[in-house]
Amino acid sequence: MASSKTTRGTAVEEADGGSGGKQSIEKSAEKSTGKAGPGQDLAGLEAGLDALDAVQTKRVSPAEVLVQKVLPPIVAVAFVLALWKVLVVAKVTPDYKLPDPGLVWDSLRQLWLQGELLDIIWTSVSRGLFGFLIALAIATPLGLVVARVTFIRAGLGPILSGLQSLPSVAWVPPAVIWLGLNDQMMYTVILLGAVPSIANGLVAGIDQVPPLFLRAGRTLGARGLVSARHILLPAALPGYVAGLKQGWAFSWRSLMAAEIIAKSPDLGLGLGQYLENQRNNSDMAGVLLGILLILVVGIAIELLIFAPIERRVLRSRGLLASAR
Repeated sequence: MASSKTTRGTAVEEADGGSGGKQSIEKSAEKSTGKAGPGQDLAGLEAGLDALDAVQTKRVSPAEVLVQKVLPPIVAVAFVLALWKVLVVAKVTPDYKLPDPGLVWDSLRQLWLQGELLDIIWTSVSRGLFGFLIALAIATPLGLVVARVTFIRAGLGPILSGLQSLPSVAWVPPAVIWLGLNDQMMYTVILLGAVPSIANGLVAGIDQVPPLFLRAGRTLGARGLVSARHILLPAALPGYVAGLKQGWAFSWRSLMAAEIIAKSPDLGLGLGQYLENQRNNSDMAGVLLGILLILVVGIAIELLIFAPIERRVLRSRGLLASAR
């Protein structure tokens, strides 16, 4: 009896082993013929989608940066200077209207030797940046409220758009009457120029946020300020950054308009006031120097502050293919 049971158990084990061997043979055959099971197909599909979604980044060599980023502006500036020199040599217009580039350089050198150049630049830059920060603190909550509250948007939306299209120089005369010739007047003009641009940029960015994000946030319990902080602002960041860049441009333009029109010893000497002083002195070289300094400072602030922020935002969303 015992021997017969042992024999039957051995036979069953051999049968099971045979079936297991058969299954391993079938799996080996599937692998050899390129066939895969449903789980392997799904894993392969996910890997393929991940590969498509991933952004292929590469480091840009210094030579490529030099050719693509540094060289073109230098060539453009050299071309403008060469054309300027040609017009002066050709006597296209009198010298008092278009002075030689060397005279403009002499005016810059004189300001530097007198120790006034950095003071003039800092007077305007400090005002512009401080006014922009105040505008940012006001425009961000204003943009959130206008974007999310229908009644307020219907009332304030057209007003913000109208204020954005209004030239900043139009605010200088009433600001002088209201506040006098002081720094408060300068900051008021900056705010009236920058706040509408920043707020409208944020509203446009929020309008492009998919409603699915908000529904998912509400499902997870994000409402009110929590939703604004963790969902709306991050999702609307590209439009918000574009509004910040435009807001800085309006801040700088508003400040220059105020400095050119409003003149007082209490205000100090900024770039706009320097430009107006050179006009009163009929110093065309100084006028052109003032214009160039305003242009260079405005561009430098955008390139050093806002351009890196914009690149970081775009790269985090996979919109920049190369790491710079």
